[in-house]
Amino acid sequence: MKKLCAIMVLACTTTLGAQNRTGEMVEWRQVGADQGASKYSPVADINRFNVDQLDIAWTWEPNELPNQEYNTRPGSFEATALMIDNVIYLSTMYTRVVALDADTGTELWAFDPEAYRTGPRGAGPGGFKHRGVAVWGEGDDMRVFINSRDKLHVVSAATGEPIRSFGDDGHVVLTEDFPNPVTSDEFDQTSPPVVFDDLVIVGSRVPDRVQHRFDTPGSIQAFDVQTGERRWVFYTVPQSNDAFGADTWQDGSWRFTGHANVWGLMSLDAERGLLYVPTSTPSSDFWGGRRLGANLFAESLLCLDARTGERQWHFQAVHHGLWDYDFTSAPNLMTLEVDGRSIDAVAEVSKQGFTYVFDRVTGEPVWPIEERPVDTDTDVPGEVPYPTQPFPTKPPPFSRQGTSLDDANDLTPEVHRIALEELGTFRLGPLFTPPSLRGTLQSPRVDGGANWGGAALDPESNMLYVRTSEGTSPNQVCAIDPNVLDVDVPYTNNCARGGSAGIFRGLDGYVPTERSRLGPIPLTKPPYAKLVAIDLDAGDIAWSVPFGEGSRIVRSHPLLRDADLPDRLGTPGANGPMVTGGGLVFLGGGDPYLYAFDAATGREVARVATEFRTSGNPMTYRPRSGRQFILIATGAGPDASLVAFALPE
Repeated sequence: MKKLCAIMVLACTTTLGAQNRTGEMVEWRQVGADQGASKYSPVADINRFNVDQLDIAWTWEPNELPNQEYNTRPGSFEATALMIDNVIYLSTMYTRVVALDADTGTELWAFDPEAYRTGPRGAGPGGFKHRGVAVWGEGDDMRVFINSRDKLHVVSAATGEPIRSFGDDGHVVLTEDFPNPVTSDEFDQTSPPVVFDDLVIVGSRVPDRVQHRFDTPGSIQAFDVQTGERRWVFYTVPQSNDAFGADTWQDGSWRFTGHANVWGLMSLDAERGLLYVPTSTPSSDFWGGRRLGANLFAESLLCLDARTGERQWHFQAVHHGLWDYDFTSAPNLMTLEVDGRSIDAVAEVSKQGFTYVFDRVTGEPVWPIEERPVDTDTDVPGEVPYPTQPFPTKPPPFSRQGTSLDDANDLTPEVHRIALEELGTFRLGPLFTPPSLRGTLQSPRVDGGANWGGAALDPESNMLYVRTSEGTSPNQVCAIDPNVLDVDVPYTNNCARGGSAGIFRGLDGYVPTERSRLGPIPLTKPPYAKLVAIDLDAGDIAWSVPFGEGSRIVRSHPLLRDADLPDRLGTPGANGPMVTGGGLVFLGGGDPYLYAFDAATGREVARVATEFRTSGNPMTYRPRSGRQFILIATGAGPDASLVAFALPE
């Protein structure tokens, strides 16, 4: 009975509410399958017994190219498609909205907001990217919303034509009336909106490298779906001395500190009207000398009243963040059975490898979360690390935390010797060891642990599946050379560009004036990615397995030519899994395969090759024709495609 209630609470959507009768259409109406971000489908036509027959049924290519006139380029193809009434809706890297036939992938229409015209500055070093669209309404009145850079657009689901009565001829500007102004070329949107009743709600993304004397705070904004009128806004940095949380910004630093963005995905308890919002690190990410204190509401899970934007509760996972440990993934909603209690809960998986679980109404932790003392010793001028950080007592961490010499790569004796030597050039320590002028090797790395791909929940078992990246990131702070970087802060972690130290320590490697002898080989042991199953009723890890064959560059390295390497070195990446009623967890990312795992055991049961590396979260649906499809975005830039898998007809 409890599991049935969990499904009813999460869904209220066709995706989870549909009977799983063979041949009946089953949709995928939100990027996370439902507004509770389960990433679950009951469709079981593809299951453990036939998934090895899976093959590519069709592909669709965005065909987006670099634009020399505006100096812009498409980045990684990360969108998760929707399927509603036999039509697929998705966003492209350049934030076009496209509708496809669900059976064949034939393009029906496309809408282009020409986002590339704003220039490259806010798009990030990897180029333009976007993760999906949101819909409102039904039938002929159904609308599709895309938050493209500094604008929110709406088009007819039937034709792709703009709804001219919305805002200014079909769009509204998202950067108006901000406390600290931001230009259109600095503002970006990468994750889809949330639709609730007559509101469409969007987050914010001002890239980390965009910094000013007065930075723009992160925001959540709600607009009327019919008129485009802004109904409410919540700033993630308090905007007055009397505001809740302002006292956590010493010396009034809330006035000029920005970011704490909402660039990840949000979730919604539609029955209660509660919006769950993950936030990121404030500026500057790795040096907080201008913003001493805990810095609410950065790196927090916020629960807001979706109708008004009023804060209901919050939890801050990182006080005074110095590690770029953004909250990025859509919080998962579920109903748990813990020690005889039924709890409507929300769970957030994190970059630092923790799963934070709360009563979704009150914000009370399901299991205790302890404030523990952490290392505050620092050689960085002006920095004052926070003396404690929160540590969940359950579930256990799903990712390796902290770095020591015991973690040195030991794939061969020679690799182990070099790794030990180079690890010795860094400051090492447990989770939350502060950045340093020497360079702290932090683990998990800046992109996780878990990232925007998040976790998938099986509501029948309350098993949560999360993909984790394993490895390290060098967290080195350098004095800024004002002749190179024109920002009003004295320190940066970008020591390759504008840092006076003149040293660059690359991800998972150490590169002084000459390239390391290890080159691309990580300094630490494999696996470099895992798929983990967490039993949320028990608060325990059910199983953990390496994920992905790993970098082919690493495998072909001269130092490893004669090594007996494991089949799965592990492939890091930001995207996440999907789970189905067929007892399968599907996952791609970082290498050119779609993987299928037995949800009960973690055994890999199938691997289907793709032309390009898989880069989005998978989704699944059954159209009117009755044939189950699995879709995943692959590739980047000109080499990108949406790939549909199915069993042979």
